[in-house]
Amino acid sequence: MMSIRQRREIRATEVSEDFPAQEENVKLENKLPSGCTSRRLWKILSLTIGGTIALCIGLLTSVYLATLHENDLWFSNIKEVEREISFRTECGLYYSYYKQMLQAPTLVQGFHGLIYDNKTESMKTINLLQRMNIYQEVFLSILYRVLPIQKYLEPVYFYIYTLFGLQAIYVTALYITSWLLSGTWLSGLLAAFWYVTNRIDTTRVEFTIPLRENWALPFFAIQIAAITYFLRPNLQRLSERLTLLAIFISTFLFSLTWQFNQFMMLMQALVLFTLDSLDMLPAVKATWLYGIQITSLLLVCILQFFNSMILGSLLISFNLSVFIARKLQKNLKTGSFLNRLGKLLLHLFMVLCLTLFLNNIIKKILNLKSDEHIFKFLKAKFGLGATRDFDANLYLCEEAFGLLPFNTFGRLSDTLLFYAYVFVLSITVTVAFVVAFHNLSDSTSQQSVGKMEKGTVNLKPETAYNLIHTILFGFLALSTMRMKYLWTSHMCVFASFGLCSPEIWELLLKSVHLYNPKRICIMRYSVPILILLYLCYKFWPGMMDELSELREFYDPDTVELMNWINSNTPRKAVFAGSMQLLAGVKLCTGRTLTNHPHYEDSSLRERTRAVYQIYAKRAPEEVHALLRSFGTDYVILEDSICYERRHHRGCRLRDLLDIANGHNASLGTLVTATGAGQGRDDGWPRRE
Repeated sequence: MMSIRQRREIRATEVSEDFPAQEENVKLENKLPSGCTSRRLWKILSLTIGGTIALCIGLLTSVYLATLHENDLWFSNIKEVEREISFRTECGLYYSYYKQMLQAPTLVQGFHGLIYDNKTESMKTINLLQRMNIYQEVFLSILYRVLPIQKYLEPVYFYIYTLFGLQAIYVTALYITSWLLSGTWLSGLLAAFWYVTNRIDTTRVEFTIPLRENWALPFFAIQIAAITYFLRPNLQRLSERLTLLAIFISTFLFSLTWQFNQFMMLMQALVLFTLDSLDMLPAVKATWLYGIQITSLLLVCILQFFNSMILGSLLISFNLSVFIARKLQKNLKTGSFLNRLGKLLLHLFMVLCLTLFLNNIIKKILNLKSDEHIFKFLKAKFGLGATRDFDANLYLCEEAFGLLPFNTFGRLSDTLLFYAYVFVLSITVTVAFVVAFHNLSDSTSQQSVGKMEKGTVNLKPETAYNLIHTILFGFLALSTMRMKYLWTSHMCVFASFGLCSPEIWELLLKSVHLYNPKRICIMRYSVPILILLYLCYKFWPGMMDELSELREFYDPDTVELMNWINSNTPRKAVFAGSMQLLAGVKLCTGRTLTNHPHYEDSSLRERTRAVYQIYAKRAPEEVHALLRSFGTDYVILEDSICYERRHHRGCRLRDLLDIANGHNASLGTLVTATGAGQGRDDGWPRRE
């Protein structure tokens, strides 16, 4: 008789015992999609949060700097002439061309006025687009004309807000670079915080707004971020091409906006050459980057009407020499350690000789003398011979071109940046030496770059690039204070990357026998968070006090001078005087100048030296003849130069002129003054 009974539970067990492997496979199939989905969602969430923070921190930095500028000058309340005077020295000269383009009846006439300019240098017609990097002023003036914003925004605000907006891009690019290196956006946040808390040493945009470096450095930071991503191994083809496009555009814009682009990119080329020679970088990627540098410079050369200074740059000669040396030495990366070391030294010698040879040939063909003052300055600076050259001594006596002051490291240490930087740098340099020795000792040299046998020390190509980059730009900053802004901003990136890098902490914990994956995770997140808390605690009150401190622009003597010139001199009058003051005369009055601060032209340097004879031991008749040869109608004599006390004896302008003229007697006389005309050296007065 058939009956129905409850199923035995054992049957499920029996089935599972009969088919254990099948059940495990089903579980794995169910678990894997879930795990992959959660990881994908976590990655999307992290990218969203990190990207949002990057944009917010960039915008906040921009607003912070703009507020400091407003509070320092009371920019919104002062007269137009006072606003223009606040753009001192070469800043005023560059802004004057933006103003000139806006005042032109049409864009065509504006372009014509820049290409055939006869007011910047008297009795000469020069092409300003060829001579100077002012395409950014041209572009902004066109935008201001085209966009419907004239009723809501004054031209000067459109200009300065654009520069402060670029600072947002700058900080965001630094943030992304640190994020790419470390793998966590917390590193980018720390880099941005360090950039802001070390503002005195990382930027000077709030008081030198139109300066060329403030246009160029944001694009330079974008380029470094793009190169960092490009050097990652196993990139997809589309990602690689898009990254190359980003590198090209940022390199081109950087080159177009700053006359010193070739020297900065030469440093980059040296970084690539070093890494390629030591097998730390794929040769193909190095070749791409060399090519982008040359192509960008040549495009800028075309836009600047074949500027000879670009064609005669050391960068083009160096990159071409690297390509030639590669063809001549095809087996550079094979052989034993001593064999490869010998080949490497020969390769270095060959590239150096070819660079100097090509550069001299190009300069002789082009009769190029535009950059000779830079090499004279470097020769005198590094003690390769004393000089009577006026231009070289003029640079040597300027504090901005001296050695980096020691108190800079004290300020950087207050924010813990310098300590963190030295910590990370010492570890990565040690690793780099080990990797370089391993690469040179490997006789086969067939390993892919950035990958070594398990258990050996590893250094990623993007990390190696940023390491050599920060070292070379560090030497540049130590030797020339003005270039510190290139180093300190990257210092923020490099230090924050190291503190958040799992590789750095893994190596450190292994060296003290405390290695544990959980400890790595704890260290790479807890240390930067503690530093962020420290920075907020120590510097937030000071930043709030800084934002609440109100000052006001005050320079009545210069305002009176500009008003007098506008009221009492003909529109076509020619003015002679110091480079710095004449830039303001050009901007505020539109009068013709004999000389100006853009010093990258040999004929202008000779003209400036001749005009400055008004302060030298020369007969009045000789000085008058020199001034009239430039069509001078008015001379502006500054008592701050006549009674100069800013420089020590031997570095005063009249001393430099006497040395260049062969008159050394003035060095034995110390001129004193009661302070008349010395100007303000302690900031603007407080706002009442």
